[in-house]
Amino acid sequence: MNKTKKITFCAVMAALAAAFMLLSYFPYFTYAIPAVSGLFIMVTVIETDRKWALAAYIASAVPVFIMAESESKLMYILLFGYYPILKAKVETLKKPALEWILKIIVFNIAVLAIYLMFSKLFGISIDDFGELGKYGAYVFLAIGNIVFVIYDVAVSRMAMFYLNIVRPKIKRF
Repeated sequence: MNKTKKITFCAVMAALAAAFMLLSYFPYFTYAIPAVSGLFIMVTVIETDRKWALAAYIASAVPVFIMAESESKLMYILLFGYYPILKAKVETLKKPALEWILKIIVFNIAVLAIYLMFSKLFGISIDDFGELGKYGAYVFLAIGNIVFVIYDVAVSRMAMFYLNIVRPKIKRF
């Protein structure tokens, strides 16, 4: 793929990711939409490389920051947007235990950053977790880690689906 095609492809993927993030205003899509939008960046990693995918992520993060719903934009910018790029880099280590440790550390740092930003911007405190109190945050973080592992496996499977099913059909055109 020449440079012009890479620029065009990255621009289209960035635009799709940003446009898809507008669906985050619909109720109950707050977490799902940023996770799915990151898949456009995953396709960019596959079709070009991590450098071009990073450019697509940055290009998509700007309109997402301006237009998307508050919590979703933080989820996309601080985790799901760049995660496919990071995943591709980490998985070159070829040491599964180390890969998982690094991925989970990144996830937890991102979640804590999102929580801190929300607590400062919107005055959310630990007391807002209701009856669970201060332990509620730890319960949610533990559940989040489990869901993140499932998400990571799903991204890998979506990449394989794209490579084995979608890409050959697109290449014919």
